[in-house]
Amino acid sequence: MESIKDKVAIVGMGCTKFGENWDKSFDDLVVEAVYEAYEDAGIGPEDIQAVWMGSYWSNMPAPSQPFATTLKLDYKPITRLENMCATASDAFRNAAYAVAAGVCDIALAIGAEKLKDSGYSGLPTDDIAMGLVSTAPNTFRSRNFTAPGHFAMMATSYFNKYGLSPEEGRTMLAKVMVKNHHNGTMSPKAHFRREITVEQVLKAPIIAWPLGLFDCCGVSDGAAAAILVRKDMAKTFKPDPVYIKALQIAVGPSEGYMNPKHDWTSVKETFVAGRRAFAEAGVTNPRKEISMAEVHDCFSITEAIIYEDLQFSPRGRCKEDIEAGTFELTGDLPVNMDGGLKCFGHPIGASGLRMVYELYTQIRGKAGPRQVKNPGLGLAHNLGGTPGGATIAVSIVGP
Repeated sequence: MESIKDKVAIVGMGCTKFGENWDKSFDDLVVEAVYEAYEDAGIGPEDIQAVWMGSYWSNMPAPSQPFATTLKLDYKPITRLENMCATASDAFRNAAYAVAAGVCDIALAIGAEKLKDSGYSGLPTDDIAMGLVSTAPNTFRSRNFTAPGHFAMMATSYFNKYGLSPEEGRTMLAKVMVKNHHNGTMSPKAHFRREITVEQVLKAPIIAWPLGLFDCCGVSDGAAAAILVRKDMAKTFKPDPVYIKALQIAVGPSEGYMNPKHDWTSVKETFVAGRRAFAEAGVTNPRKEISMAEVHDCFSITEAIIYEDLQFSPRGRCKEDIEAGTFELTGDLPVNMDGGLKCFGHPIGASGLRMVYELYTQIRGKAGPRQVKNPGLGLAHNLGGTPGGATIAVSIVGP
């Protein structure tokens, strides 16, 4: 199988402020992100040859035509796609593959979502929140099993398997969220920008035990966009383009709900997608060769287990690395430098490209007070679905 490594470059990116954007429509968000990407790349809409647009919830079940109207991309090929929370990563992947295949020279990938005034809030059941709607007359998925409930099972299972008391486990997870809140204070476009303490996390209202309010990411509005070109064209746009090293997606068989061997302490799809991405990028020691990562911290336990599934920490030992500060901005492997889903926000169809936007900003040395020293390879991990059956996208980019 041929690798995409270094065949496609990112020459422009844009990202709106994530949050409660009551004063902006879905179209406003898309235009803002795309035109920031145009300005960054030094091009205009007339230069775009093909578009991949990702949105999970907003404008459903709209086809691609409204986006042509919004962006004035008359008669250009536009594809609208959806892949749960991994939607933007999939738009990015499709655009990159088209460029690598020579189908087009300049492609635009977009991820966008307008949720705050759409009625999408609270604790939706898994068939809505996770895209697991079933037409079968007998479904094994309970309609009152929420997303926090799914991930809470990971936390209790992890605590049990590795011998952590509830207090030890919850404190470990609280430190992950304190880190992300700290990073979010340095991200001007982040939804939540204030410090929190471990004590605040532990005393917050419980959502699905042992996960409390601060263990859960919020729901946001936002959009992000990327302009991709062939490697040999990249430096005609800017002197410091960022190159794609690997793009992998792994979709699980949803066996976790029925297979007694599934112990809820790992997301196998993350391990598989990560392993494939490392092979494609030529990475043999992820902990040493990946210099930073943006991961899908929809819940605190998700980020902790991702450390192990991506081979950043040994199995059952992420607690040691969390306590050592390994994943903090000044640590050996900074994770969620912009605050992650927890603090930057989670507009479902936009999050994957927001992750790449942060890596792109870091690699080009433009992240301001949250800038990572000597950034090299950056990894973006995007999770759609639930621990028992997930769609995982892993992207690796670098200078």
